Amino acid sequence: MQDMVQDVIKARYGAGAQEREEALCCPVDYDPKYLKVIPEEVIERDYGCGDPSQYVREGETVLDLGSGTGKICFIASQVVGPQGNVIGIDMTDEMLDIARRNAPIVADCIGYANVDFRRGHIEDLATDLTEVDSVLATTPLNSAAALVDFEAVRAKQRAEKPLVNDNSIDVIVSNCVLNLVADTDKPALFKEMFRVLKKGGRIAISDIVSDETSPDHLKKDENLWSGCISGALQEHEFIALLEEVGFYGITLEKREADPWQVIDGIEYRSVTVLAWKGKEGPCWDKNEAVIYRGPFSSITDDDGHTYARGQPIAVCEKTYKILNSEPYADHFYPVPAQAIVAEEVPFEPSGDTLRPPHETKSGIAPETRAGDASCC
Repeated sequence: MQDMVQDVIKARYGAGAQEREEALCCPVDYDPKYLKVIPEEVIERDYGCGDPSQYVREGETVLDLGSGTGKICFIASQVVGPQGNVIGIDMTDEMLDIARRNAPIVADCIGYANVDFRRGHIEDLATDLTEVDSVLATTPLNSAAALVDFEAVRAKQRAEKPLVNDNSIDVIVSNCVLNLVADTDKPALFKEMFRVLKKGGRIAISDIVSDETSPDHLKKDENLWSGCISGALQEHEFIALLEEVGFYGITLEKREADPWQVIDGIEYRSVTVLAWKGKEGPCWDKNEAVIYRGPFSSITDDDGHTYARGQPIAVCEKTYKILNSEPYADHFYPVPAQAIVAEEVPFEPSGDTLRPPHETKSGIAPETRAGDASCC
């Protein structure tokens, strides 16, 4: 199944690089100011179902999974500016040829070059396929011993010079590509995204999901799979895989009300999902708390902590920092400790422990006497 998927996708997207195929994409509106410098050849051969580039920021290092002809990369390169960098990963030679041929044109227009296109599989961001081809060109696999030697060289390349380094990326974007990966490789794909992100990094993924499981006869249909349909995960499966590898703040940022395709009664639609890396690590008690603003009476996070509306709920130092940054900051008021706690005291969570006032008073406002209304 895995080899079939890769062969079919290479063939279809190789052809899609030569002549535009409307069935490979949903209508997407991009910011026109970023399209002005991108050659028409790139735009015409681009396929996708969303615009994850709008979640990119100045100065960041961006990784685009399944970069194709490079449109999202070229948009991101303008957003991150000369201090940022953009890496595009794709396995299709024809797509990479178009992207690399047009990269100098875009660089001349914007005044700097910050995009690097690399050949690899998005479910294996360590293996450099160009390096693999170089080894195979000089060492053909004509014996078991040659295969053993090749695997040793490949393992060394993955360890010493991976295609994408550990903890090196600020934000990963992808546009309607994850569904093209074989089902058996999808868990590895999500683990690879987590591996290459920096702590505090995030993903912005636009992809096709389904409301029901695609049956085997649809998954075996090469046209439906390569057309970004039958390889789609169900919405809850997509989110579950992110949770399993350790992402937090998982947000269904955008969900199209109308499905893109309906096959055998199954709805396939575009979604954009955001998620963050960085909740791993020790939990220290610094006498900090957060107050959930509402509108619900209470909410429960991924770790089982419940936050009642309007109550100062005790949290560890790590959770305090997380809940006071995106995507949570708009939902909580920070309640810092009354005094700095220098020692590392393990936090003992109990689900919804309240911080007593003597641990959270700010001590900034002057003491007032009863009946003194001068503050008003």
